[in-house]
Amino acid sequence: MEVLDSVSCSFSRSYAQARQKFITECGSRDVALRTYANPNLGPHGEALACDVAWFGPDDASSVLVMLSATHGVEGFCGSACQLDWILNEGPQMLPPDVAVMLVHAINPHGFAWQRRVTEEGCDLNRNYVDFDAPLPDNPGHDELLHCFVPQTLDAQTLADTEGELQAFRLRHGEKVFQSARKSGQYKHSHSVFFGGIAPTWSRLTLQQIVIDYRLAERAFTGIVDYHTGLGPFGYGEPICGHKSGSIGLGRVRSMYGESVGVPELGTSSSIPLHGTSREMWDRLLGDAYTYVALEFGTFSPDHGLRALRADHWLHWQGEVVWDGEQTQKIKAQLRHQFFPEFDDWKEMVIWRSRQVQRQTIEALSRFR
Repeated sequence: MEVLDSVSCSFSRSYAQARQKFITECGSRDVALRTYANPNLGPHGEALACDVAWFGPDDASSVLVMLSATHGVEGFCGSACQLDWILNEGPQMLPPDVAVMLVHAINPHGFAWQRRVTEEGCDLNRNYVDFDAPLPDNPGHDELLHCFVPQTLDAQTLADTEGELQAFRLRHGEKVFQSARKSGQYKHSHSVFFGGIAPTWSRLTLQQIVIDYRLAERAFTGIVDYHTGLGPFGYGEPICGHKSGSIGLGRVRSMYGESVGVPELGTSSSIPLHGTSREMWDRLLGDAYTYVALEFGTFSPDHGLRALRADHWLHWQGEVVWDGEQTQKIKAQLRHQFFPEFDDWKEMVIWRSRQVQRQTIEALSRFR
């Protein structure tokens, strides 16, 4: 399928539409789905679930795992890339002894409600800490809490908080500010980048998927986790999920070349984070995996901060009236930040996704 043809049919306008497309295309190829039902409902009362499809031999030694909607609203991109792989004859081109597992909407609540967080209000990629150990502290976030999620969204309050944020940046530098903002915090459930107080439904579900599909028994697993919101508009950066100096980092670089970003080395659009899924993958798969977050750039981090601030404020007020004018305005702003609905952006996403999918599949046999 040509890239522009995929642009017109792979992207969806809602979680419900994305899920239906995924179910339909898998069903037309007689691929059975395993559904992990979420106990909540979407904004229109629709059922929520994470659906998993397996393509290739059941006993494949190597597996490519594609994850969508780790950060909810970012699932518009990830779901489209998963669907494109199916429509572009990906299943027919699999090498022997290689399988692909598509995990569609690991955070269905965030996808449906167009939020970056789970139903628990958690950033899933800050939720993989050991909750039996002391949790990471983030004093910078504590200091700026009232700026990240203010009491009101009136013009004067927003102007005052913007001034305080700028003053903090001037005092401490951009690196300290970004760490305060988004490295992860575990105290303020209504605020941004909250890692939680316990494992979320999405984390527990992903762990169960790993068990149900016996990934630990495979010779090698390559994981591509689709994200949006950081970096240049439309560019897809493979952000390495392995520590500096690890065998995983060396493998990732051999797979994707000089485009790989490493947060710990300061070569990525992302900063080092607390509680990423690396902690789960390391524990369950050891050295027999590689992980990248394929991060597609959209708009500036400051634009993203404003969109997240309004969304967290909205849900802090209590029950959300989905069809309300203010709700729709805030949701449109957040959606625009993480899913720019422009054909040029979508074209760049599909092209880069196909490249990374191909690079991953070609490399799987080298590491088993």
